[in-house]
Amino acid sequence: MQETPLCHRVGHLLPYSMSDSNTTHFTNPSTFILLGIPGLEAAHVWISIPFCAMYTTAVLGNFTILFIVKTEQSLHGPMYYFLCMLAVTDLVMSASTLPKMLSIFWFNSREINFSACLTQMYFIHCFSEMESGILVAMAYDRYVAICHPLRYSTTLTNSVVAKIGLAVVLRNGILALPYPFLVRRWPYCSTNIIPHSYCVHIAVVKLACADIHMSSYYGLFDLFSVIGMDVFFIAVSYTQILRAIFRLPTKDARLKTFGTCISHLCAILALYIPDFFSSLTHRFVHNVPLHSLILITSVYLLVPPMLYPIIYGLRTKQIRGRLLQLFTRRET
Repeated sequence: MQETPLCHRVGHLLPYSMSDSNTTHFTNPSTFILLGIPGLEAAHVWISIPFCAMYTTAVLGNFTILFIVKTEQSLHGPMYYFLCMLAVTDLVMSASTLPKMLSIFWFNSREINFSACLTQMYFIHCFSEMESGILVAMAYDRYVAICHPLRYSTTLTNSVVAKIGLAVVLRNGILALPYPFLVRRWPYCSTNIIPHSYCVHIAVVKLACADIHMSSYYGLFDLFSVIGMDVFFIAVSYTQILRAIFRLPTKDARLKTFGTCISHLCAILALYIPDFFSSLTHRFVHNVPLHSLILITSVYLLVPPMLYPIIYGLRTKQIRGRLLQLFTRRET
């Protein structure tokens, strides 16, 4: 019997029911069993090596970004405040999934408490979508800086930046709440085994002995209201930015101005390309092995937090210069 493809978050839910008159129902299991990557159990230790390397890079890189922005007075501005928000989001995102995954790979620690599973699910949804919201804020920052440079300091004040950050947190914090609440209300079948390396929503709901259309519809609503709208606003911002750049009189001016957007564009691509690739794979490629789907979703959660510090460290002159100063001082 072919497994139903697993999807990892926002709106990839497929409606189905697992009701069966011969199954044993129980409201809330005390624990779930995470299988890790089914079919690749023998390779768990080897798989853990790149996963651990990416996690270490993400933690060190994002803490470095936070340290540099905090200690460098010249970086106390809207763009870098948004970058710090992104770094904190990525740290929480990584910490909510990787430690448990590594404990499965290294120590075969597969059990996870029901409440802990719901908490992990909430954090995955909340903070992964929060990344998208912060990228929208950063796109707006670039729009104001390039299209209305004389109004930049009066438009993006510290108060406005704080309100934007609060709005992003509230939006995603509230929209992610229904996921664990819906999971908690379903009755479950006789198994509590999750064929995944973390508590992804669709993998948990798949165990329910109930009509889960409500979860499916809410997932689609969340997808279009969050990711869809975020992509739309980013596209509008960069359309206006490109128009402003092409109106500049010289080629050097155009290249210099566009250069200020390169790091942000790379960050956008690092988030949305794996997202859309994963989504298309789940929806249209039905003969992909289960372990491949789980690897795709796991890597998708790891790659952006690892890449963002590298992108901004290499592409942002002020951060790169501060890093060189730190290393130079250590050598002397």
